[in-house]
Amino acid sequence: MFVLSNIVLAIARVLEIALWVYFWIIIARALVSWVNPDPYNPIVRFLYRVTEPVLRPIRHRLPVTLNLDLSPLVVLLALKIVEWVVVESLRDFAISIR
Repeated sequence: MFVLSNIVLAIARVLEIALWVYFWIIIARALVSWVNPDPYNPIVRFLYRVTEPVLRPIRHRLPVTLNLDLSPLVVLLALKIVEWVVVESLRDFAISIR
């Protein structure tokens, strides 16, 4: 069971790192949207390509408030909730089977 525990802990850690990276990608996308970026810049294109599939459905369901796009805020909150619930549950499970 010790090996299974380590595998579950590794999965929890990888998931935590992936969520952390995506969290910062969303923040970078929000910051870039405040300026008028060059749409042909490879970094801007990467940010839009990676975040738009997640942000678009939320943007269509949220009401427009003072012409602000609140979808990044909703996604950031959802990422934190997933981190708190899923990653911590995986860690607790790994510790319990040790």
